[in-house]
Amino acid sequence: MAEHKPTETAKIACFSPGLAGIPVAESAVSFVDGKKGYLEYRGIDIEQLAENASFEETAWLLLYGKLPTSAELSGFKHELNHHRRIKFRIRDMMKCFPESAHPMDSLQSTIAALGMFYPFPKSLIGKLDEKTVHQVCVNLIAKMPTLVAAHARMRHGDDPIAPRDDLSHAANFFYMLTGDEPDALTERIIDVALVVHAEHTMNASTFSTLVVASSHADPYTSISAAIGSLSGPLHGGANEDVLKMLDEIGSVEAAEAYLYGKLDRKEKIPGLGHRVYKTKDPRATLLQKLYVKLTEKLGPDPTYEIASRIEELSRQTLGKKGICPNVDFYSGIVYRKLGIPTDLFTPIFAVARVAGWLAHWKEQLGHGRIYRPQQIYTGQHGQAYIPMEKRD
Repeated sequence: MAEHKPTETAKIACFSPGLAGIPVAESAVSFVDGKKGYLEYRGIDIEQLAENASFEETAWLLLYGKLPTSAELSGFKHELNHHRRIKFRIRDMMKCFPESAHPMDSLQSTIAALGMFYPFPKSLIGKLDEKTVHQVCVNLIAKMPTLVAAHARMRHGDDPIAPRDDLSHAANFFYMLTGDEPDALTERIIDVALVVHAEHTMNASTFSTLVVASSHADPYTSISAAIGSLSGPLHGGANEDVLKMLDEIGSVEAAEAYLYGKLDRKEKIPGLGHRVYKTKDPRATLLQKLYVKLTEKLGPDPTYEIASRIEELSRQTLGKKGICPNVDFYSGIVYRKLGIPTDLFTPIFAVARVAGWLAHWKEQLGHGRIYRPQQIYTGQHGQAYIPMEKRD
């Protein structure tokens, strides 16, 4: 049998692990300047949005490319408020999940299940039908906090708390989690946290959304895939690892030995470093400011002092390499100060990021071409089949 030899056209000249530096799409949703530590949503600086915009306003901006008018925002809030409830069969399904199930696994499963209760018309898959697309976006943004809060309570044997139509997106989420209506500061902190996590260009979960959507899968399947990608510790799960690290360090005095030990062993330090940012993540700065306001009300926390010391030491040792605090470094500290369990940190990330995922999903609908990247084959060629009796 003649040996198969690949032609020159079968060879690929360029290979970049993880697609690093390779554009895979054009987008007008957000922009990052990693060297300057600058982030924009639809051309607006994230600091301006965090200071002035609600999550609902930010979500509209991401979805529709402009800030809403007062009438548009009022209508959008009304829609979100009145689509928060979930089907009782979804709740029944969640009751069957093991108590040990991670909230991200529950969220991914229930989002996928939503697609069976709200089927996306097959005739519209891959098409930008404005009314149907808008309904999908409202449904997913509105219901995701309800799904997270319901599982958080049901895994402890408690009934889920029904959403309230008179509360903002942030306030209602906190209410469903805790049963308490948040004060103005708590509501503001959660709202800003949702704003700064809502979008961040072509990350792993956004790319997952686009890849699945490009096959003309329904939008609930696409968002479920994004949640699965976000659940990994190299993406959204790092905020849990940051708190584990800070708790392990235990004191400010132990921070230096811990950090240098990690560096000597060439181990990754949770919350430090980013594939895009070569300076401090602007979202980390915003969350840090929120935490300071929170401590003015609730008192200082030694965990924050340890984190500050780690940041100071890392600036001296890793800063010149462009390894600085990312958004996960301070988000977990903020959430825990509010009494939110550690394993809910990444689901909160998803509650916010669904707005960005959907904005990119809408862009994908206008392209209609399935993702089909190439690979570089490194195996053998022309191997003969060996009969079973000759393999030993």
